[in-house]
Amino acid sequence: MKVIADLCLIPLGVGVSVSSYIAACERVLGEAGLEHHLHPYGTNIEGEWDEVFAAIRRCHEVVHEMGAPRIHTTLKFGTRTDRTQSMADKVRSVEEKQGK
Repeated sequence: MKVIADLCLIPLGVGVSVSSYIAACERVLGEAGLEHHLHPYGTNIEGEWDEVFAAIRRCHEVVHEMGAPRIHTTLKFGTRTDRTQSMADKVRSVEEKQGK
């Protein structure tokens, strides 16, 4: 089953700057071969259910291995069975309605 997820992973106990931890998670997603787009407060990910959630687990493992004692994660995700729809399709649909 295909899924589109919005992941916000926040390492705790590592100081104010967390960009190196987020960069490590982005590498995990890239190595997993998943379509993903970083945005200011998280990352959108699309792919097969098991692959997406395995990569999210791997992000947690890698960030803990980097020394983060705690991680707070919020995750929103959606699936549909009536048709295939990518992240780009969803954005394009809204932009078309805006006349772009």
